[in-house]
Amino acid sequence: MSEEEIRAIDRQVAELISRRIQMTSEREQGMTPGEAAIHGRRYEREFLTGIDRNGDAEMESCERVLFQTLFNLSHSYSATRNGEKTDLAERINRAINETPKIFPSKGVVACQGVEGANSQIACDKLFTCPNIMYFRTFDGVFQAVESGLCEYGILPIENSSYGSVTSVYDLMRSHHFHIIRSIKLQINHRLLAKPGTTMADIKEIYSHEQAIGQCSRFLKDNRNIKVTIVENTAIAARMVADSDRKDVASISSPDCAGLYGLNILRDDIQNTDHNYTRFICISKDMAIFPGANKVSIMLALGHTPGSLSNTLARFSSLGLNLTKIESRPISGRDFEFMFYLDVEASVYSDAVVTLLCQLDADPAAFTFLGCYSEV
Repeated sequence: MSEEEIRAIDRQVAELISRRIQMTSEREQGMTPGEAAIHGRRYEREFLTGIDRNGDAEMESCERVLFQTLFNLSHSYSATRNGEKTDLAERINRAINETPKIFPSKGVVACQGVEGANSQIACDKLFTCPNIMYFRTFDGVFQAVESGLCEYGILPIENSSYGSVTSVYDLMRSHHFHIIRSIKLQINHRLLAKPGTTMADIKEIYSHEQAIGQCSRFLKDNRNIKVTIVENTAIAARMVADSDRKDVASISSPDCAGLYGLNILRDDIQNTDHNYTRFICISKDMAIFPGANKVSIMLALGHTPGSLSNTLARFSSLGLNLTKIESRPISGRDFEFMFYLDVEASVYSDAVVTLLCQLDADPAAFTFLGCYSEV
């Protein structure tokens, strides 16, 4: 078969797919969303079950994947064309119109830890003159913003070498907030100790669990040293500085060395030099600054086959790129998960807002976390 013959078949397939999607959308215009879902699911199950290629299991599998993808695209097209917008569209539009054109240079900002923490460093890069309030836990940062005590909060969300900060994701379900900006910060871990202390003296190392994970190879090579997890890398440095012991060290940033009067014993302890942590800046009210090009959402999906793929197909049909999918178990529910999605998209697009409203109208839990830019 020649390339031109294959091209002709592809054109026929494209035409048939277009007709099929349009006809499905027209048929569903007179149905409620529930009626359309039930009718579509019944037909699709019967069709997929009826695929039979006389024992050619591989071809049957290919056809099922092909038609399931087609069905997902049909649902997405129909929902976009026939769906109505919820009050989320109005809230987004109000945020666009009322948000200042320039990101603020100052404000009261909540950070976890103490002076020298990476959250503080990220804060200083986002704001020119922040008034920082420190809290012992990530939950304290969320509560400070939600209660209005602080205008903004800085939270680590994921690390390039050690993965997501799951404790922050787990707290998201319990608080009302919006993401207004994010920043990717290069993380440099050093082994710090009091002046005069040598590597041979060290019997215990303090640090945060993320830093410990990011320096796991060094710690594995020094199994004789006890590792103690503390709330923050800067707190670890302060503990060493305040201790009467000469055999303790911390895994902390270079800034903490000068801040707490410590020496750098080792500067080659992290697993990779390409070590970045992404921080989010949150506020209580929705704010969408010019240039916002990333959308974050949180949603629960029905415990049914294909629920995730059907949802992802809606983004795919609009040509949107999902840069992150994080799932966390929902406490008290067996095998049910909350999904956190980051999408390269902007709410300046009417199609994106329509999709968000469709998800918002779904019976399952949905939260629009924000549209923002990353610096």
